[in-house]
Amino acid sequence: MKIDKWEEIFDKFEILKKIQDTGRYEITSSQINQFREARLMTKFDNASQLPKIFTENKLSILPITRGSYVISPMEIFCKFPTIDHSSSIQYFNFPDHIQSLSPEKINSEALALNCVYLSGILADFIEDDHLLPTICGKMSSLSFNFNVKSSISNSYIPINIDKASIEIDGGYEGIETLSIIEAKNHLSDDFVIRQLYYPYRRLLLSKIEKKIKPIFLVYTNNIFYLYEYEFADVRNYNSLKLKRLKRYSFEKVTITVDDIEKILKQIIVAPEPAIPFPQADSFERVINLCELLNNSPLSKSDITINYGFDKRQTDYYVNAGKYLGLIETNKSGVSLTQEGYKIMSETQRNKQLGFVKKILGHSIFNEVLKQQIKNGKILAKQEIISIMKKFQLFNCQSEETYNRRASTVTSWIDWITSLTLSK
Repeated sequence: MKIDKWEEIFDKFEILKKIQDTGRYEITSSQINQFREARLMTKFDNASQLPKIFTENKLSILPITRGSYVISPMEIFCKFPTIDHSSSIQYFNFPDHIQSLSPEKINSEALALNCVYLSGILADFIEDDHLLPTICGKMSSLSFNFNVKSSISNSYIPINIDKASIEIDGGYEGIETLSIIEAKNHLSDDFVIRQLYYPYRRLLLSKIEKKIKPIFLVYTNNIFYLYEYEFADVRNYNSLKLKRLKRYSFEKVTITVDDIEKILKQIIVAPEPAIPFPQADSFERVINLCELLNNSPLSKSDITINYGFDKRQTDYYVNAGKYLGLIETNKSGVSLTQEGYKIMSETQRNKQLGFVKKILGHSIFNEVLKQQIKNGKILAKQEIISIMKKFQLFNCQSEETYNRRASTVTSWIDWITSLTLSK
């Protein structure tokens, strides 16, 4: 695993000492390849993926040429904004004549991009009805320089780029704009700015006269999240600002309070399992993990490395899925249970209601939601903890543990109630 090998690399090349002396260390692919393939060792799309030796010393890594990287105390990630789940979703129809691509089976970034283009979602977001796909794939960054914010001071670190490798997931040109898109089919807390910044600078060097729009696309749980960014200062890596965020889908799902109350009345509450009570505050990420596993089983290492989790988050969300009876683990890795596969095969409405049933089949969540409906208000954390203490929770004893787990209860109940909000 890359997390282990980096400590050996730092030790062999005395990287920490050299960074202390000069503020940076330039490392080649050949040096990294002595331990493991550089391409895999340097793929950090999210801050949570950075190895321990990086995070402990506030370090990050950026490619600077086709075969070399700079390690320095740099702020290279940007957090995604918090989603307001009561905000509107725009609905589009998928073209009836398309048979080779189904909006119900979007299991890759490339398919997500094709769907938003073919349906007109992308034209609506970019506000241009004359979009055509143009550039994509791997290419050279050409040469440019910029400043990146230091992670240990208020200063900026100068960086020179000379023909580093970059990749553009999709480029769509209209009458007045050229939009470059980075696409993901998993949720994460943040992203590495480089994925938008390097292609942006490369196109500026190509003397494109049209406005260049850097866009991030995230697809999960049948919803497309489109984020338009802009760089206020072309030579400042950290100057990107979010201009707009919109959500789109192909299927309008109507779930009412009556639907939820019906489940509350009919569901048979199961005994608490001998599994750690969930510490996974984003239920959307639980769903996203089920989507990834619906494509194929994964090892915990794959989940950690490829999907924006750290090792602890992987355990938290896998355990959350196990708690709900959606996920199982064995010697070969992590996979969906039969119940998990069944829910993932349902229509969007039935899928959401299936998740609701799995949550409300547990006494704590069931009781909290009943009391919130009865009282007409959201319960305070201490009220939730009082309910939790009425039940035998596996490995949940200290006040600190109850406090953390209560946040998950609040978050999952909020997710359920958000389904009934007008969109």
